[in-house]
Amino acid sequence: MKNEALELTWPAEGVAQITLTRGAEMNTLTHALLDGMEGVLASLKGSGVRALIITGSGRAFCCGAHLDYFTEDQLGRDAGFRLRDTYLDRIARVFDSLEEQPYPVIAAINGFALGGGGELALSCDFRLMSKTARIGLPEVKLGAIAGAGGVQKLIRHVGRSKALEWILLATHVSAEEAERRGLVYAVTEPDALLPEALALAERLKALSPRAIAQSKAAVYLSEDADLRSARRFGLEALSLLIGGTDWTEGISAFHAKRPPKFG
Repeated sequence: MKNEALELTWPAEGVAQITLTRGAEMNTLTHALLDGMEGVLASLKGSGVRALIITGSGRAFCCGAHLDYFTEDQLGRDAGFRLRDTYLDRIARVFDSLEEQPYPVIAAINGFALGGGGELALSCDFRLMSKTARIGLPEVKLGAIAGAGGVQKLIRHVGRSKALEWILLATHVSAEEAERRGLVYAVTEPDALLPEALALAERLKALSPRAIAQSKAAVYLSEDADLRSARRFGLEALSLLIGGTDWTEGISAFHAKRPPKFG
C-alpha cells in the first residue's frame, strides 16, 4: 500500500511498517498523509498484525503541520475554527487512534520529530530514537500551541515541570535527554534504528496478543480514570482473558516448562 506521502511494508511476518516518504518536505502532515494513515489503520484490522512501526525518511521523522495550509490566502475571519474543523481535529483523531489500536505501535524516530511530529511520536506506545534525532513541541516560536494532544501527553510522560520547560522554551530535545527523562525506549546509532525497532516488534510478537491488547487499553484508561474505576477495568479485562486461547496456551506452556506459542 502506497500513496504520495507514505508507504506500508511488512518487514517481518505480523509486523507492519509505515514509512513517511516525503523526506524532502520534512514529512509534514498533509491531507494525503492523513488519508494514508487512516487507510493503513483500516487495512490492518483483521490482518493479523502484531506490531506496527512508524518511521520517517530523509532528515525528518515528521515536522508537524503542513504550513502551506496556513498562508494568508487561507486565513481571515474564523480561520482558526475552519482549520480546526477541517484539518487540526483530524490530526488529533488520527493520533488518538494509534493509542486505541489493539497492537503495539512503535515510533522509530530517525530525525526531527517536531510539533505535530512530536505529537505523533508521543501517541505511539514505544519510541526509539536515533542519536542524531530531536523531538519537541516548539510551536511557541510560531505563535501557536501543540493542539493535537502533545501538551497533555508530554505532561504524562515527563511531568509538569519538564513539560513546561521544553514547551515554553521551544526545546529541540536530544535523544540522550529524552532517554534520561524516560520518554524513549532506546537510543541507537542511525543505521541500527530500524533493526532495533524490528527486534522490539519480535519481542512483542512472542507475547499474548490478547493480553497485550487488554493491557494497553488498561494503561491508557487508567490515566484518565479514578483508581477504583481503573482497577475495576483491569479486573474485567483479566476475566475476559481467563479461559481464552492465549490463557490456555500460556498456562499449558508454563506447566510444561516450554515457551508459549501464541497465534
